[in-house]
Amino acid sequence: MTCAFDLEHYRELLGAAEVGGYRFAPFEGEPTPGDLILRHDVDLSLDAALRMAELEAEAGAQATYFLMTQSVFYNLESPEGERALERLRELGHRVGLHAVYPHARLDGRFDPVVAWHNPDPQYMREPIEAAINVMEEPWFSPET
Repeated sequence: MTCAFDLEHYRELLGAAEVGGYRFAPFEGEPTPGDLILRHDVDLSLDAALRMAELEAEAGAQATYFLMTQSVFYNLESPEGERALERLRELGHRVGLHAVYPHARLDGRFDPVVAWHNPDPQYMREPIEAAINVMEEPWFSPET
């Protein structure tokens, strides 16, 4: 296995996880031993996110892509944004909201899961009504 910070190395890591007996799992229910929950906070580029999503789908992996509704780099309401949302779903991935606190406004584009953008310890683990906060236990523990 190489050790470069690139998509080819990521593909190798996904393969090693599968060989090691891990299961690619979404944010739902209680995680169980062997679950590997992949998440990507998409801050800059929908194109880069789609390249990674294609690679994961080819490798048999599923992930949750957290997309922003308040980004200066992309617009989910543009044709490009709508196509990206559709393609992520076609590839079998989940789509969560990458929100700026305290504005977690989920709509039909998102699964009920939220990752705060630039989280602060003051609020990052607060429960979110009708949604999973990925910074809450059992998804995140500051001790581990």
